[in-house]
Amino acid sequence: MIKNFKTTILISFLLVLLVIFAGSMVRMTGSGMGCPDWPKCFGYLIPPTKEKDVFWKSNFNYKKGVMILKNKKFYSAKNSFISSDKFVLSNWLEYTKHDYNEFSVMNTWFEFINRLIGAIAGIATLIMFVFSLNYIKHKPNITFMSFLVVLSMIFQAWLGKLVVDSNLAPYKITVHMFMAIIILCLIILIYRRSDVK
Repeated sequence: MIKNFKTTILISFLLVLLVIFAGSMVRMTGSGMGCPDWPKCFGYLIPPTKEKDVFWKSNFNYKKGVMILKNKKFYSAKNSFISSDKFVLSNWLEYTKHDYNEFSVMNTWFEFINRLIGAIAGIATLIMFVFSLNYIKHKPNITFMSFLVVLSMIFQAWLGKLVVDSNLAPYKITVHMFMAIIILCLIILIYRRSDVK
């Protein structure tokens, strides 16, 4: 059981490190607004792969929340509907959380992969916490720190949403990065403490 716990710690550490690397790639490529909404991306669980997928289409089955780019503005579908031959503005809400109004397949997928790795890292830390429950009687600090990592990952996801909603405010990006480093430090501490008799 101890070996399994240490394996989950290492996997969690590597995945969080990978999220930091992916985040730096997002920053370096200017892909931070690749997905203008959160937690979905253009209203989809899996984002568009072609530019034409983001533009309005006639006779198309739109689901509630799906986003389009029209006249250099993002719009979100108010409800699920099938579009007619003409664009009907009353079916759409202008997306005004920020002034970003571009679409790039590369930027979208850089940001989406970053979010996907973050979600996988979150699941890994949750599994790490479940394994840490075996220590609750004789090393409760390990269980507590593992729970703290899970809470930190949830907080980190919320910070990611704030970064997107703020149109990449620099101070929010800095806090987001700093939180990732704190999570890494906590995981290292859990690993070291799990060796202590």
